Amino acid sequence: MYGQEPIKRLLKSRLGQTEIDQLKRVYRKGQKTWLSVRHGQDLRRIGEAFGAGKHPWFHTIYERHFESLRLRPLKILEIGIGGYDTPAAGGGSLRMWETYFPRADVVGVDIYDKTPHDGGRVRTFRGSQADEAFMRGVVEKMGGVDIVIDDGSHMNEHVIASFKILFPLLDDAGIYVIEDTQSAYWEAFGGSSTDLQRTDTSMGFVKDLLDGLNHEELREPRRAPGPFDKSIVSIHCYHNIVFIEKGRNV
Repeated sequence: MYGQEPIKRLLKSRLGQTEIDQLKRVYRKGQKTWLSVRHGQDLRRIGEAFGAGKHPWFHTIYERHFESLRLRPLKILEIGIGGYDTPAAGGGSLRMWETYFPRADVVGVDIYDKTPHDGGRVRTFRGSQADEAFMRGVVEKMGGVDIVIDDGSHMNEHVIASFKILFPLLDDAGIYVIEDTQSAYWEAFGGSSTDLQRTDTSMGFVKDLLDGLNHEELREPRRAPGPFDKSIVSIHCYHNIVFIEKGRNV
């Protein structure tokens, strides 16, 4: 019986690249349909099937926040596609979201070319998550955004820059997710394990946003409402992941 590698070599020797790409699209469509029937709403199993690379406990937390939204026609933007500079590598998380949200359009952003993952309801764009003009252009092409998931470089300055660019563009009832916030404590990513009062790390920035939730009750006359105080209604912090919900907070 043939294994996968001999079959791949046989196909490459007999077919052109265009035909191979067509076969890949058919395979992916069939895989998504099978996973939807086999696993239904089980995000963990869908993620494992696609090799999404999320921490094991993330799936349960995501389901807690996303289950009620699953069947809505959402626009989802994920920063970071994976696979580094190999175009066809990575992409498992994009396919996971496309399968879990059967009516959503899913867009991925990466600093490397990831166009081999384009297809179905998935599109990719190449650029930096800290480039304001680029990120605004992506959201414009999407026609708006309902959910942002930052699984990008995890560099603290990039995480904060992306939030400042994208949160104002998020739908009024949207959700902004920051993954792998452990980098807030790692010096190699611009973080610190000793100075926990810094506001230039992802978690330090989030702590400041938490105070902003109660901006109307602050008695410090010199503190005017921050740029996000009136548009964040809840912040949920978990081990290495944060969910920020947008809404009217006045």
